[in-house]
Amino acid sequence: MKIFDKTDGIKLLTADLKSVSMAPYGYLSPDNTAYVADFHKSMPFYEPTPLVSLSALAKKLGVKGIYVKDESKRFASFGLGAFKGMGGIFAVGQVICRHIGLDPQKADFELLTSPEVREKTKDMVFITTTDGNHGRGVAWAAHQYGCRSYVYMPKGSAPSRVQAIKNVGAEECIVTELNYDDTVKLTERIARENGYFLVQDTAWEGYEEVPQLIVQGYTTVGQEALDGLESVGAAPTHVFLQAGVGSFAGSIMGYYAQKLKNRPEFIVVEPSEVACFFHSAEVDDGEPHGVLSAENTMMAGLNCGVPSIGVWPVIRDLASAYIACDDDVTVEGMNLYAHPTEGDEAIVSGESAAVGLGLVNRIMGRESLTEVRKALGLDENSVILLFSTEGMTDPENYRRVVK
Repeated sequence: MKIFDKTDGIKLLTADLKSVSMAPYGYLSPDNTAYVADFHKSMPFYEPTPLVSLSALAKKLGVKGIYVKDESKRFASFGLGAFKGMGGIFAVGQVICRHIGLDPQKADFELLTSPEVREKTKDMVFITTTDGNHGRGVAWAAHQYGCRSYVYMPKGSAPSRVQAIKNVGAEECIVTELNYDDTVKLTERIARENGYFLVQDTAWEGYEEVPQLIVQGYTTVGQEALDGLESVGAAPTHVFLQAGVGSFAGSIMGYYAQKLKNRPEFIVVEPSEVACFFHSAEVDDGEPHGVLSAENTMMAGLNCGVPSIGVWPVIRDLASAYIACDDDVTVEGMNLYAHPTEGDEAIVSGESAAVGLGLVNRIMGRESLTEVRKALGLDENSVILLFSTEGMTDPENYRRVVK
Protein backbone atom coordinates (compact mmCIF):
# COMPACT_ATOMS: atom_id res chain seq x y z
CA MET A 1 0.00 0.00 0.00
CA LYS A 2 1.25 3.45 -0.87
CA ILE A 3 -0.27 6.90 -0.38
CA PHE A 4 0.61 9.76 -2.72
CA ASP A 5 0.36 13.18 -1.09
CA LYS A 6 -2.36 15.44 -2.40
CA THR A 7 -1.37 17.06 -5.67
CA ASP A 8 -3.58 19.09 -8.01
CA GLY A 9 -6.72 18.32 -6.01
CA ILE A 10 -6.33 14.55 -5.78
CA LYS A 11 -4.90 12.09 -3.26
CA LEU A 12 -4.11 8.50 -4.25
CA LEU A 13 -3.82 5.32 -2.22
CA THR A 14 -2.73 2.17 -4.03
CA ALA A 15 -3.65 -1.24 -2.60
CA ASP A 16 -1.72 -4.48 -2.44
CA LEU A 17 -4.13 -6.95 -4.01
CA LYS A 18 -4.08 -10.58 -3.04
CA SER A 19 -5.71 -13.60 -4.63
CA VAL A 20 -9.21 -13.87 -3.17
CA SER A 21 -12.05 -16.34 -3.40
CA MET A 22 -15.10 -15.16 -5.31
CA ALA A 23 -17.40 -17.34 -3.21
CA PRO A 24 -18.58 -14.51 -0.91
CA TYR A 25 -19.54 -12.49 -3.99
CA GLY A 26 -21.41 -15.31 -5.69
CA TYR A 27 -24.65 -13.33 -5.64
CA LEU A 28 -23.01 -11.03 -8.20
CA SER A 29 -21.91 -13.81 -10.56
CA PRO A 30 -23.27 -13.86 -14.13
CA ASP A 31 -25.24 -17.02 -13.35
CA ASN A 32 -26.86 -15.55 -10.25
CA THR A 33 -27.74 -12.24 -11.90
CA ALA A 34 -29.09 -13.52 -15.22
CA TYR A 35 -32.64 -13.31 -13.88
CA VAL A 36 -31.99 -9.66 -12.95
CA ALA A 37 -31.35 -8.74 -16.57
CA ASP A 38 -34.32 -10.85 -17.63
CA PHE A 39 -36.52 -8.87 -15.26
CA HIS A 40 -35.27 -5.52 -16.57
CA LYS A 41 -35.85 -6.66 -20.14
CA SER A 42 -39.43 -7.62 -19.27
CA MET A 43 -40.25 -3.94 -18.76
CA PRO A 44 -41.81 -2.56 -21.95
CA PHE A 45 -39.91 0.73 -21.59
CA TYR A 46 -36.48 -0.81 -20.95
CA GLU A 47 -33.63 -0.09 -23.33
CA PRO A 48 -29.85 -0.03 -22.78
CA THR A 49 -28.22 3.36 -22.33
CA PRO A 50 -25.50 4.41 -24.78
CA LEU A 51 -21.81 3.61 -24.46
CA VAL A 52 -20.03 6.65 -25.87
CA SER A 53 -16.49 6.52 -27.24
CA LEU A 54 -14.42 9.64 -26.53
CA SER A 55 -11.85 8.69 -29.13
CA ALA A 56 -10.59 12.22 -29.78
CA LEU A 57 -9.94 12.81 -26.10
CA ALA A 58 -8.28 9.41 -25.77
CA LYS A 59 -5.89 10.30 -28.58
CA LYS A 60 -5.18 13.68 -27.00
CA LEU A 61 -4.42 12.13 -23.61
CA GLY A 62 -2.35 9.28 -25.03
CA VAL A 63 -4.50 6.28 -24.10
CA LYS A 64 -5.97 3.60 -26.33
CA GLY A 65 -9.60 4.34 -25.55
CA ILE A 66 -12.04 6.13 -23.24
CA TYR A 67 -15.60 4.81 -23.11
CA VAL A 68 -18.44 6.33 -21.11
CA LYS A 69 -21.72 4.70 -20.09
CA ASP A 70 -24.18 7.58 -20.37
CA GLU A 71 -26.77 7.03 -17.63
CA SER A 72 -28.36 10.44 -18.18
CA LYS A 73 -30.53 8.57 -20.71
CA ARG A 74 -31.77 5.97 -18.17
CA PHE A 75 -35.58 6.14 -18.00
CA ALA A 76 -35.25 9.82 -18.92
CA SER A 77 -38.79 10.00 -20.27
CA PHE A 78 -39.99 9.24 -16.73
CA GLY A 79 -37.86 12.01 -15.23
CA LEU A 80 -35.11 9.81 -13.78
CA GLY A 81 -31.94 10.25 -15.84
CA ALA A 82 -29.72 8.17 -13.54
CA PHE A 83 -28.67 4.56 -13.04
CA LYS A 84 -30.37 4.31 -9.62
CA GLY A 85 -33.70 3.42 -11.21
CA MET A 86 -32.29 0.03 -12.18
CA GLY A 87 -31.68 -0.92 -8.57
CA GLY A 88 -34.94 0.59 -7.36
CA ILE A 89 -37.30 -1.05 -9.84
CA PHE A 90 -35.69 -4.46 -9.28
CA ALA A 91 -35.44 -4.32 -5.48
CA VAL A 92 -38.97 -2.99 -4.93
CA GLY A 93 -40.29 -5.73 -7.22
CA GLN A 94 -38.39 -8.36 -5.27
CA VAL A 95 -39.72 -7.07 -1.94
CA ILE A 96 -43.25 -7.31 -3.35
CA CYS A 97 -42.63 -10.90 -4.45
CA ARG A 98 -41.47 -11.91 -1.02
CA HIS A 99 -44.35 -10.11 0.69
CA ILE A 100 -47.15 -11.73 -1.33
CA GLY A 101 -45.53 -15.11 -2.02
CA LEU A 102 -44.47 -14.91 -5.67
CA ASP A 103 -41.35 -16.66 -6.96
CA PRO A 104 -38.87 -13.74 -7.08
CA GLN A 105 -36.81 -15.32 -9.85
CA LYS A 106 -39.79 -15.90 -12.14
CA ALA A 107 -42.08 -12.92 -11.60
CA ASP A 108 -41.74 -10.41 -14.41
CA PHE A 109 -42.84 -6.79 -14.70
CA GLU A 110 -46.12 -7.66 -16.40
CA LEU A 111 -47.14 -9.90 -13.51
CA LEU A 112 -46.09 -7.42 -10.81
CA THR A 113 -48.14 -4.65 -12.41
CA SER A 114 -51.22 -6.79 -13.13
CA PRO A 115 -54.55 -5.86 -11.52
CA GLU A 116 -54.48 -9.03 -9.40
CA VAL A 117 -51.11 -8.18 -7.87
CA ARG A 118 -51.89 -4.47 -7.52
CA GLU A 119 -54.92 -5.36 -5.42
CA LYS A 120 -52.64 -7.20 -3.00
CA THR A 121 -49.98 -4.48 -2.85
CA LYS A 122 -52.03 -1.26 -2.89
CA ASP A 123 -51.47 -0.67 0.84
CA MET A 124 -47.70 -1.29 0.77
CA VAL A 125 -45.63 1.78 1.68
CA PHE A 126 -41.95 2.04 0.74
CA ILE A 127 -39.56 4.39 2.49
CA THR A 128 -35.94 5.41 1.95
CA THR A 129 -33.23 7.98 2.54
CA THR A 130 -31.51 9.59 -0.42
CA ASP A 131 -29.18 12.31 -1.61
CA GLY A 132 -31.33 12.40 -4.75
CA ASN A 133 -31.18 9.68 -7.36
CA HIS A 134 -31.79 6.60 -5.20
CA GLY A 135 -34.91 8.11 -3.66
CA ARG A 136 -36.20 9.13 -7.04
CA GLY A 137 -35.68 5.57 -8.27
CA VAL A 138 -37.51 4.04 -5.30
CA ALA A 139 -40.40 6.51 -5.51
CA TRP A 140 -40.75 5.89 -9.25
CA ALA A 141 -40.60 2.13 -8.76
CA ALA A 142 -43.25 2.17 -6.02
CA HIS A 143 -45.48 4.28 -8.26
CA GLN A 144 -45.03 1.82 -11.14
CA TYR A 145 -46.27 -0.98 -8.89
CA GLY A 146 -49.20 1.03 -7.54
CA CYS A 147 -47.70 1.51 -4.07
CA ARG A 148 -46.96 4.58 -1.95
CA SER A 149 -43.55 5.94 -0.95
CA TYR A 150 -41.97 8.35 1.51
CA VAL A 151 -38.52 9.76 0.88
CA TYR A 152 -36.25 11.50 3.40
CA MET A 153 -33.29 13.69 2.43
CA PRO A 154 -30.37 15.18 4.42
CA LYS A 155 -30.11 18.86 5.22
CA GLY A 156 -28.92 21.05 2.38
CA SER A 157 -30.61 18.97 -0.33
CA ALA A 158 -31.32 21.01 -3.44
CA PRO A 159 -35.00 21.98 -3.91
CA SER A 160 -34.81 20.72 -7.49
CA ARG A 161 -33.94 17.23 -6.24
CA VAL A 162 -36.87 17.32 -3.81
CA GLN A 163 -39.27 18.35 -6.55
CA ALA A 164 -37.92 15.71 -8.93
CA ILE A 165 -38.71 13.02 -6.36
CA LYS A 166 -42.24 14.32 -5.91
CA ASN A 167 -42.67 14.45 -9.67
CA VAL A 168 -42.11 10.71 -10.05
CA GLY A 169 -44.74 9.75 -7.50
CA ALA A 170 -43.47 10.12 -3.93
CA GLU A 171 -46.25 10.65 -1.41
CA GLU A 172 -43.90 12.92 0.51
CA CYS A 173 -40.29 14.04 0.25
CA ILE A 174 -38.99 15.49 3.50
CA VAL A 175 -35.67 17.32 3.98
CA THR A 176 -34.37 16.74 7.52
CA GLU A 177 -31.99 18.78 9.67
CA LEU A 178 -29.62 15.81 9.79
CA ASN A 179 -26.70 14.64 7.68
CA TYR A 180 -27.10 11.67 5.33
CA ASP A 181 -26.05 8.95 7.75
CA ASP A 182 -28.25 10.23 10.57
CA THR A 183 -31.15 10.58 8.16
CA VAL A 184 -30.73 6.89 7.29
CA LYS A 185 -31.08 6.05 10.99
CA LEU A 186 -34.21 8.21 11.25
CA THR A 187 -35.78 6.58 8.22
CA GLU A 188 -35.08 3.09 9.54
CA ARG A 189 -36.81 3.97 12.81
CA ILE A 190 -39.86 5.41 11.02
CA ALA A 191 -40.10 2.28 8.85
CA ARG A 192 -39.89 0.01 11.89
CA GLU A 193 -42.49 1.95 13.90
CA ASN A 194 -45.00 2.14 11.04
CA GLY A 195 -44.53 -1.19 9.31
CA TYR A 196 -43.21 0.43 6.13
CA PHE A 197 -40.90 -1.39 3.71
CA LEU A 198 -37.42 0.09 3.92
CA VAL A 199 -35.54 0.06 0.60
CA GLN A 200 -32.12 1.47 1.44
CA ASP A 201 -29.05 1.14 -0.76
CA THR A 202 -26.67 0.78 2.15
CA ALA A 203 -26.39 -2.26 4.42
CA TRP A 204 -25.70 -2.58 8.13
CA GLU A 205 -25.78 -5.49 10.54
CA GLY A 206 -29.30 -6.93 10.49
CA TYR A 207 -30.27 -5.11 7.28
CA GLU A 208 -28.54 -6.74 4.36
CA GLU A 209 -31.03 -8.51 2.08
CA VAL A 210 -32.62 -5.49 0.39
CA PRO A 211 -29.32 -3.64 -0.22
CA GLN A 212 -28.03 -6.83 -1.83
CA LEU A 213 -31.02 -6.81 -4.19
CA ILE A 214 -30.24 -3.22 -5.16
CA VAL A 215 -26.60 -4.13 -5.81
CA GLN A 216 -27.75 -7.01 -8.02
CA GLY A 217 -30.02 -4.60 -9.88
CA TYR A 218 -27.03 -2.55 -11.00
CA THR A 219 -25.30 -5.51 -12.69
CA THR A 220 -27.48 -5.01 -15.77
CA VAL A 221 -25.80 -1.62 -16.24
CA GLY A 222 -22.42 -3.32 -16.07
CA GLN A 223 -23.40 -5.94 -18.63
CA GLU A 224 -24.73 -3.30 -21.00
CA ALA A 225 -21.33 -1.59 -20.87
CA LEU A 226 -19.54 -4.86 -21.68
CA ASP A 227 -21.92 -5.50 -24.57
CA GLY A 228 -21.05 -2.07 -25.94
CA LEU A 229 -17.32 -2.66 -25.59
CA GLU A 230 -17.56 -6.07 -27.19
CA SER A 231 -19.37 -4.57 -30.18
CA VAL A 232 -16.29 -2.45 -30.95
CA GLY A 233 -13.76 -5.12 -30.05
CA ALA A 234 -12.57 -3.47 -26.84
CA ALA A 235 -12.04 -4.69 -23.26
CA PRO A 236 -11.45 -2.45 -20.26
CA THR A 237 -8.06 -2.27 -18.57
CA HIS A 238 -9.12 0.43 -16.06
CA VAL A 239 -12.58 1.02 -14.58
CA PHE A 240 -13.13 4.20 -12.56
CA LEU A 241 -16.05 3.90 -10.15
CA GLN A 242 -17.57 6.60 -7.95
CA ALA A 243 -18.43 5.54 -4.42
CA GLY A 244 -20.89 6.99 -1.94
CA VAL A 245 -21.97 4.05 0.22
CA GLY A 246 -20.32 1.87 -2.44
CA SER A 247 -23.28 -0.11 -3.79
CA PHE A 248 -22.68 0.69 -7.45
CA ALA A 249 -18.90 0.34 -7.27
CA GLY A 250 -19.23 -2.98 -5.45
CA SER A 251 -21.79 -4.23 -7.94
CA ILE A 252 -19.59 -3.56 -10.97
CA MET A 253 -16.44 -4.90 -9.31
CA GLY A 254 -18.03 -8.12 -8.08
CA TYR A 255 -19.73 -8.75 -11.41
CA TYR A 256 -16.75 -7.95 -13.62
CA ALA A 257 -14.33 -9.94 -11.45
CA GLN A 258 -16.40 -13.05 -12.20
CA LYS A 259 -17.39 -12.16 -15.77
CA LEU A 260 -14.12 -11.03 -17.34
CA LYS A 261 -11.21 -13.30 -18.10
CA ASN A 262 -8.74 -10.46 -17.64
CA ARG A 263 -9.69 -8.48 -14.57
CA PRO A 264 -9.26 -4.72 -15.05
CA GLU A 265 -7.83 -2.29 -12.52
CA PHE A 266 -10.67 -0.96 -10.35
CA ILE A 267 -10.18 2.60 -9.09
CA VAL A 268 -12.58 3.91 -6.42
CA VAL A 269 -13.27 7.65 -6.60
CA GLU A 270 -14.70 9.77 -3.76
CA PRO A 271 -14.97 13.43 -2.70
CA SER A 272 -12.04 14.60 -0.60
CA GLU A 273 -14.41 15.83 2.11
CA VAL A 274 -16.09 12.45 2.62
CA ALA A 275 -13.86 9.60 1.47
CA CYS A 276 -14.90 6.71 3.70
CA PHE A 277 -13.50 3.96 1.47
CA PHE A 278 -10.17 5.76 1.15
CA HIS A 279 -10.11 6.13 4.94
CA SER A 280 -11.03 2.48 5.50
CA ALA A 281 -8.27 1.33 3.15
CA GLU A 282 -5.83 3.68 4.85
CA VAL A 283 -6.62 2.23 8.30
CA ASP A 284 -5.97 -1.16 6.68
CA ASP A 285 -7.41 -3.47 9.32
CA GLY A 286 -9.87 -5.16 6.96
CA GLU A 287 -12.88 -3.38 8.49
CA PRO A 288 -14.99 -0.48 7.18
CA HIS A 289 -14.54 2.87 8.92
CA GLY A 290 -16.84 5.87 8.69
CA VAL A 291 -16.06 9.55 8.39
CA LEU A 292 -18.27 12.56 9.01
CA SER A 293 -20.58 13.41 6.11
CA ALA A 294 -19.60 16.68 4.50
CA GLU A 295 -21.83 19.69 4.11
CA ASN A 296 -19.90 21.42 1.38
CA THR A 297 -19.08 18.89 -1.35
CA MET A 298 -20.77 19.49 -4.67
CA MET A 299 -20.90 15.72 -5.25
CA ALA A 300 -24.15 15.27 -3.31
CA GLY A 301 -24.76 11.71 -4.46
CA LEU A 302 -21.39 10.66 -3.03
CA ASN A 303 -21.76 12.49 0.28
CA CYS A 304 -21.99 9.36 2.43
CA GLY A 305 -19.77 8.85 5.45
CA VAL A 306 -20.25 5.14 6.18
CA PRO A 307 -19.42 2.28 3.78
CA SER A 308 -22.16 -0.26 3.19
CA ILE A 309 -21.09 -3.47 4.92
CA GLY A 310 -22.71 -5.40 2.08
CA VAL A 311 -20.15 -4.28 -0.50
CA TRP A 312 -17.21 -3.29 1.68
CA PRO A 313 -15.59 -6.76 1.41
CA VAL A 314 -15.96 -6.69 -2.39
CA ILE A 315 -14.33 -3.28 -2.69
CA ARG A 316 -11.66 -4.08 -0.09
CA ASP A 317 -10.60 -7.21 -1.96
CA LEU A 318 -10.84 -5.96 -5.54
CA ALA A 319 -9.98 -2.23 -5.65
CA SER A 320 -6.44 -1.58 -6.82
CA ALA A 321 -6.57 2.11 -5.90
CA TYR A 322 -8.61 4.73 -4.06
CA ILE A 323 -8.64 8.40 -5.03
CA ALA A 324 -10.08 11.34 -3.09
CA CYS A 325 -10.89 14.33 -5.30
CA ASP A 326 -11.66 17.99 -4.68
CA ASP A 327 -14.81 19.41 -6.22
CA ASP A 328 -12.90 21.23 -8.94
CA VAL A 329 -12.08 17.81 -10.43
CA THR A 330 -15.75 17.08 -11.07
CA VAL A 331 -16.32 20.62 -12.35
CA GLU A 332 -13.55 19.93 -14.86
CA GLY A 333 -15.29 16.71 -15.87
CA MET A 334 -18.72 18.33 -16.21
CA ASN A 335 -17.32 20.97 -18.54
CA LEU A 336 -15.29 18.45 -20.54
CA TYR A 337 -18.41 16.34 -21.09
CA ALA A 338 -20.46 19.39 -22.08
CA HIS A 339 -17.75 20.82 -24.35
CA PRO A 340 -15.87 17.74 -25.58
CA THR A 341 -12.74 17.47 -27.67
CA GLU A 342 -13.65 18.14 -31.29
CA GLY A 343 -15.11 15.00 -32.84
CA ASP A 344 -16.41 13.55 -29.58
CA GLU A 345 -20.05 13.46 -28.50
CA ALA A 346 -21.27 15.82 -25.78
CA ILE A 347 -22.79 14.29 -22.63
CA VAL A 348 -24.84 15.98 -19.92
CA SER A 349 -23.13 14.78 -16.75
CA GLY A 350 -24.02 15.80 -13.21
CA GLU A 351 -21.85 16.55 -10.19
CA SER A 352 -21.54 12.97 -8.95
CA ALA A 353 -21.16 11.56 -12.45
CA ALA A 354 -18.39 13.61 -14.03
CA VAL A 355 -15.62 13.20 -11.46
CA GLY A 356 -14.16 10.16 -13.25
CA LEU A 357 -13.59 12.02 -16.50
CA GLY A 358 -12.22 15.08 -14.73
CA LEU A 359 -9.84 12.79 -12.87
CA VAL A 360 -8.62 10.96 -15.97
CA ASN A 361 -8.15 14.24 -17.83
CA ARG A 362 -6.14 15.68 -14.96
CA ILE A 363 -3.98 12.61 -14.34
CA MET A 364 -3.11 12.16 -18.01
CA GLY A 365 -2.73 15.85 -18.77
CA ARG A 366 -0.54 17.20 -15.96
CA GLU A 367 3.18 16.63 -15.59
CA SER A 368 2.86 17.03 -11.82
CA LEU A 369 0.83 13.79 -11.74
CA THR A 370 3.31 11.63 -13.65
CA GLU A 371 3.92 9.39 -10.63
CA VAL A 372 0.18 8.93 -10.13
CA ARG A 373 -0.16 7.98 -13.78
CA LYS A 374 2.61 5.40 -13.42
CA ALA A 375 1.18 4.02 -10.17
CA LEU A 376 -2.16 3.38 -11.89
CA GLY A 377 -0.52 1.83 -14.95
CA LEU A 378 -2.15 4.32 -17.33
CA ASP A 379 -0.41 4.44 -20.70
CA GLU A 380 -0.92 4.13 -24.44
CA ASN A 381 -2.40 0.64 -24.03
CA SER A 382 -5.07 1.64 -21.52
CA VAL A 383 -8.77 1.23 -22.28
CA ILE A 384 -10.66 3.29 -19.70
CA LEU A 385 -14.30 2.67 -18.78
CA LEU A 386 -16.24 5.43 -17.03
CA PHE A 387 -19.82 5.57 -15.79
CA SER A 388 -21.52 8.94 -16.08
CA THR A 389 -24.11 7.95 -13.52
CA GLU A 390 -26.49 10.91 -13.69
CA GLY A 391 -27.56 13.75 -15.90
CA MET A 392 -28.54 17.26 -14.84
CA THR A 393 -30.06 16.33 -11.47
CA ASP A 394 -29.38 19.80 -10.01
CA PRO A 395 -30.11 22.14 -12.94
CA GLU A 396 -29.30 25.34 -11.05
CA ASN A 397 -25.85 24.18 -10.00
CA TYR A 398 -25.18 22.59 -13.41
CA ARG A 399 -25.84 25.88 -15.19
CA ARG A 400 -23.70 27.71 -12.66
CA VAL A 401 -20.59 25.57 -13.14
CA VAL A 402 -20.82 24.50 -16.79
CA LYS A 403 -19.61 27.48 -18.79
